Amino acid sequence: MTAFDTILRGGHLVDGAGTEPWRGDLGIIGGRIAAIGDLRSAEAGRIVDATGRYVLPGFVDAHAHADALLGEPRVQEAYLRQGVTSVIVGQDGLSFAPSNTASSSWVERYFAAVNGPAPQPLAGGGSIAEFLDGLDRSGALNAASLIPAGLVRATVMGVSDRPATPAELRRMVEYVDLAMDEGAVGLSTGLDYVPGGFADTAELIELARPVGERGGVYVSHLRGYARDRIHDSLLEAGHIAARSGAAGHASHLHGPADVLENAFEAVEREYGVQLSFDSYPYLRGSTILAMLVLPGSIQSGGADATLARLGDPEVRRMLRDEAFPSNWRLDSIRLSYLSAPELRWAEGLGLREAAERFPGDLVDFCCEALIACDLAVGCVVDNGADRTESDIRRMLGHPGQMASSDAIFLGSAPHPRGWGAFARLLGRHVRELGDWTWGAAARHLAGHAAERFRLPDRGVLVTGAIADVAVLDPETVVDHSDYEHPTRPATGVDHVIVGGEFALDGGVITGSKAGRALRPADGTHPS
Repeated sequence: MTAFDTILRGGHLVDGAGTEPWRGDLGIIGGRIAAIGDLRSAEAGRIVDATGRYVLPGFVDAHAHADALLGEPRVQEAYLRQGVTSVIVGQDGLSFAPSNTASSSWVERYFAAVNGPAPQPLAGGGSIAEFLDGLDRSGALNAASLIPAGLVRATVMGVSDRPATPAELRRMVEYVDLAMDEGAVGLSTGLDYVPGGFADTAELIELARPVGERGGVYVSHLRGYARDRIHDSLLEAGHIAARSGAAGHASHLHGPADVLENAFEAVEREYGVQLSFDSYPYLRGSTILAMLVLPGSIQSGGADATLARLGDPEVRRMLRDEAFPSNWRLDSIRLSYLSAPELRWAEGLGLREAAERFPGDLVDFCCEALIACDLAVGCVVDNGADRTESDIRRMLGHPGQMASSDAIFLGSAPHPRGWGAFARLLGRHVRELGDWTWGAAARHLAGHAAERFRLPDRGVLVTGAIADVAVLDPETVVDHSDYEHPTRPATGVDHVIVGGEFALDGGVITGSKAGRALRPADGTHPS
């Protein structure tokens, strides 16, 4: 009889394909699932009693900002204690590769409050291949990467508020083409950020064509999420997907459910495209302060140009008289991260509260804080008063939904979603509210994302699949992070196995470095 490396015995298996829990054993050999069924008489190097537990495929975070932080113990613990084994990085059109010296330096400053500093090998620029190589075995978590379209644009033409020339567009397409060959799973855009917002639809279609040719995904932080814009934003995403041949996906989608559902129907009716999307179970979001308070024209030309404008009295007058009075989000902004040590006192305070403790008015505080922090100011903000928990719950039932955290791990007052999104979906939305069955939960948290992003042999419990597995207590799994205590880890997950190795063992982090860089055509790992 076959001897297994590990057997998980006596649990209920939830396979990630939508099947409801059923009693069975799971045997692992050489990092892969070797058998599923009745293994009571089988031998193994280790047998784990999973009685009373659910055994699920390791969860996939479809939208994460751990690009430079994946190997940090606190990040790994945040994810492992929720059962997450794989993340998709390179989001919002802004990451670290592919880049050159100038664009690497710029994005490291502009998006510092989200992704942190560039990994050292990419500090002067680098390729997707180099980025993925750096992620491989950096810790316990697997990672796949998108190609950030905004970074590609900055690499070719700087942070310019103008259309690309034909030669520039050809060069950008070459970057995308090569990055797909090097193992990216798709293309991401950040159309509320710079320079992504400067790109028109025609440019994005051309950039997405090499993605479509290789079966990849076009992933978009849309061109606006407000009620009056979300319909057109989703139509643009559908148009780009249809014309490029890429699968279309909307990032961290939130909004009134009736508006979103109508938009999805319109996309399918007009373009024949079924968009997927990821979402998290919170009514607040998190981003950089510059995106929320500065018009795109002020951010054109790069970080130095932006900082120079912020010191201009005429620019501050314009912000004071025009931009800030029309900005409905100002009252809900809470500061989460300020890179300047002398301003760390403001982390956790509301924007207006912090400004009251600072010389000058609200505009002066924002400008001076952005200057002192070299733009690296992060915040938590309401997504809008016109969206409710009932909208979140309704959209969880949409067949295109998959789970994400949109986690940002910087600052002393971050959004709690990085430490709680997946556990909250299980504890509140499955166990308490019944928004998903356990079978549906495994599909939304693992199987769907693994399928959409073509993660080889992951997201499901089937013979031959790589053994990324979470073992949890369905009666106790719960999130503990909230806006006042955002970094408290979840509980209720007993074991997490990555590539056959225990990364969380009886609630103890093992220090495993079994995490792999995931490429869509690579079905050979672990090796």
